[in-house]
Amino acid sequence: MIKYYLLLIVMTLIGAIASFFLKKASKSEKILDLIKNYNLYLGGFLYLLSAILNIYLLKYLDYSLVLPMTSITYIWTLIISYQFLKEKISLKKIVGVFIIITGVIILAI
Repeated sequence: MIKYYLLLIVMTLIGAIASFFLKKASKSEKILDLIKNYNLYLGGFLYLLSAILNIYLLKYLDYSLVLPMTSITYIWTLIISYQFLKEKISLKKIVGVFIIITGVIILAI
């Protein structure tokens, strides 16, 4: 059972990385530039991979557990945006992460 929880964490990380590449693709000025931007396709592929993992996990874990635990993606997103996009982390964001972590722990127990 632990391997499915680990896979769920990997799935959320892949989803956050997908969002990062889509954010990079969003810097394209024109629609044609966006269509030519490899970040769009890499982000889309990673989202697809994350969705496939999600479907696979639903076979072994309860939906009422998997869906709320996908909120871990927000934690990865906060870390990625801070590290690579140099976004600031506010107190509200930190409190939000602690609320997410608390909820995930309660669900996992």
